[in-house]
Amino acid sequence: MSRPVVVITGALTGIGRATALAFARDGARVVVSGRREVEGKALEAELRGLGAEAEFIKADVRHDDEVRELVDQTVARYGRVDAAVNNAGSEGQGRSPADARQSAGDQNNGDSHDSSSFKTA
Repeated sequence: MSRPVVVITGALTGIGRATALAFARDGARVVVSGRREVEGKALEAELRGLGAEAEFIKADVRHDDEVRELVDQTVARYGRVDAAVNNAGSEGQGRSPADARQSAGDQNNGDSHDSSSFKTA
């Protein structure tokens, strides 16, 4: 079987970063995403240092067009996406998952925790 292609949003710190490192160590091709270019390129280099095929793509999951571009660039490079880890989050008004599903199309709801998984799914 070929190596899986994994996209991880919110990959620059914490759980997202640990997830990217774990997938890289397991031989996956890893696309990491976040809002900060310098930190993203540093993580890309670290993953490559582990022998992984890795790429950083700057994206803010609060913006649908950036999520589409993240997926499009990944598919253009690797031909597919096998798994997506939707780990991105930002501070804002917390809402229930039911409310998030109702307003997942809202452009500026201020909280990416509750709607980003619906945008990337």
